[in-house]
Formats: sequence, structure tokens, C-alpha cells
Amino acid sequence: MNIHLKGKLALVTGGSGGIGSAIAIRLASVGAIVAVHYLRKKEGAEETVRAIREAGGQAEAFQADLSDLNQINLLVKEVQSAFGVSINILVNNAGQMSYRSSLMELTEDYYDQMMDINFKSCVFLSKAVLPSMLEHRSGQVINIASLAAHSGGGAGIAIYAAAKNAMLAFTKSMAKEYARSGIRVNAICPGVIANTSNDRFKTEEIRKSIIASIPLQREGLPEDVANGVLFLASDLSEFVIGETLEINGGMSMR
Repeated sequence: MNIHLKGKLALVTGGSGGIGSAIAIRLASVGAIVAVHYLRKKEGAEETVRAIREAGGQAEAFQADLSDLNQINLLVKEVQSAFGVSINILVNNAGQMSYRSSLMELTEDYYDQMMDINFKSCVFLSKAVLPSMLEHRSGQVINIASLAAHSGGGAGIAIYAAAKNAMLAFTKSMAKEYARSGIRVNAICPGVIANTSNDRFKTEEIRKSIIASIPLQREGLPEDVANGVLFLASDLSEFVIGETLEINGGMSMR
């Protein structure tokens, strides 16, 4: 079976580099029209769009602060207006761990920041695309969580890990609520992925130690996650809802 998403409109948040960029490019490679969201890295988003267009695909970049509900709703309206069709595929990839903070050093501002970008954005973007998905009785929502959602992660990332775990519970709840309306909701938990912003937290010694603990003996690549998104966005997964696809090279098996 050939995978194709021709004519489908996908909104990929956090598409200015790393995993988000790889997802956008992969979806476009099978015909999807892609809206590439970014917050600050305009050049990265435009480079993603350029790569898609050079390969013959259709894409455009959109800026929005996903911690702001008004901007979330405006983003969805702008995307659908720009392409003249409804969003069929939402990939909630935007997220970050700006720095590590122990519980003793935790501030309310840091807590709000981590929850807003890693969880709140997922919830309210999903809500914003629901009306058109319900109208067409079709749609896929794919939430990009993290291995830390299961393990708690390393020191200083408790709120990030908690936000990603909340995303998994939300995935299951939304999947149950809207499956009968033709909307499929699933999640992906990437493990250690190279060429992402998290590289700054790893020394070469730490990196080698991590790789030694992975059965496949390598870090994942953004393209590995993108292939998982493609599966969940396509008809190949039409009987899959509320699931979490673990993409970690065997580092954690559930």
C-alpha cells in the first residue's frame, strides 16, 4: 500500500528545526500541504518551507505564541484561510525544556512556562481544530511527548516530564471522546534524538554513555520520529487510537 496524504492540510507546531522540521518535510513528501509553525526561529521555519517547495511540495510558515489562547485560535484561522481548506492533521510538536530547575529552585514562572508550551498548547490547539474535524468527521491529532513522560527524566526536569505525561493522559481521553466522530488521536514518545535543542544538555561523555544503554547502539534521528508521525497520520493506522508509539531504539520497552 502506498502512503499518500495528497490534499490533506497538516499543521506542524515547532517546525523550525529538529523533529518538527523533519515531520513537516516527511508529511509533504507524500502530498500533504504543510503549515509550519514557529515562535522565534523564522529563518528555520522558512528553511523548512524552502526544502518542501524545492521538492515540489506546498508549505507556508506561520508565527504564533502558543502560550496565548488568542494566538492559538488566530493561528488555526490563518492557516485554514491561507490554504482554503480545513486542517486534517494536527501535530502538537511544539515544546521545550529551556533549562533544568530543581524543585527547591522552582519558580511559578518556570512552572507556567513549561506547562504552557508543553501541555496547554496541545490542549487548546486540539480544541481549536475540532470544529472542522467534527464537521468533516475526519482528522488525526498526533501529540509528541517524550520518554521522560514515563521515566521522569533526569534531574531538574520534573515539570517538563509531568507536562509530557499529562499529554499522554490527554491523548487517551480525547481519543475515547472523539473516536466515534472519525477523529483519531495518538501520541509519540521519542527517546534520545540527535540534532535537536536537547543536544546542549549532553557532553560527549554523557552522549557515549547514553548510546551504550540503547539496544540499537545509536541515537535516534528526527527522521525516525517523522516516520512514526507519517504512520499515525496515514490510513495504515486507521484502527489505532489512544496509543503511544515509543521511538527510542529499545532504550525503554513497555
